[in-house]
Amino acid sequence: MIHLRSVLFLLGQIASTIVFALLAVFTVPFPFSVRYGFISKWARLNLWWVRIACGLSYVVEGKEHLPPGPAVVLCKHQSAWETLALQEILPPQVWLLKRELLWIPFFGWGLAMLEPIAIDRSEARKSLKQLIDQGKQRLANGRWVVIFPEGTRVAPGQHKPFNVGGAKLAHDTGYPVVPIVHNAGYYWPRHGFLKKPGTIRLVIGPTIDVQNKSAKQINEEAERWIRANEALLMPKENMNSDIASKRFA
Repeated sequence: MIHLRSVLFLLGQIASTIVFALLAVFTVPFPFSVRYGFISKWARLNLWWVRIACGLSYVVEGKEHLPPGPAVVLCKHQSAWETLALQEILPPQVWLLKRELLWIPFFGWGLAMLEPIAIDRSEARKSLKQLIDQGKQRLANGRWVVIFPEGTRVAPGQHKPFNVGGAKLAHDTGYPVVPIVHNAGYYWPRHGFLKKPGTIRLVIGPTIDVQNKSAKQINEEAERWIRANEALLMPKENMNSDIASKRFA
């Protein structure tokens, strides 16, 4: 049944991607707010569809931590799910991503309409400058900037060193950092086709004030919080009693 429901979701996702990508072309003359409002409905539709087709829903904790204005979001990246969910959870946003994603037929067309910060990951110095320059502009225009600091999807329980780019953007602009962790990888694996039924938990951490801190300090603080709280999101059957008894800090 999980296989059948996953196929059903995929078919709906493909169909919705083609339709929204074609219609997105007509939003080019309109301002970002109109384009974002339309194209982000694709993410909302697929979140609804994965709930109906696969029985996969989610809950959000810590919404009270969101600042009133734009911020730099440092989020754990385990799955494709969070790229959809953050569009429903957070205010209008742009993402730091590899430019190759813009070359994907249909999907890339719609993605380009959202003005992401699309970098060439083979050129580290140029990419960092692009992130800072374009990130400043996006934040000044009232948009949140979402960054996956590990640079790629990482399976639950595994870690990669945090890139300092997001923390440097926050340091250079003075905008706060919002750390986010979730357990989507247990239900929607990074390289897996099957979507397991259940409820994904996403936790928004306390805002990190960047004043009087170096980019390295900001990055380390975000990484500590994300790694510590990721461990608390393991499915109950995998938890030991010590982890299960802790609360989010």
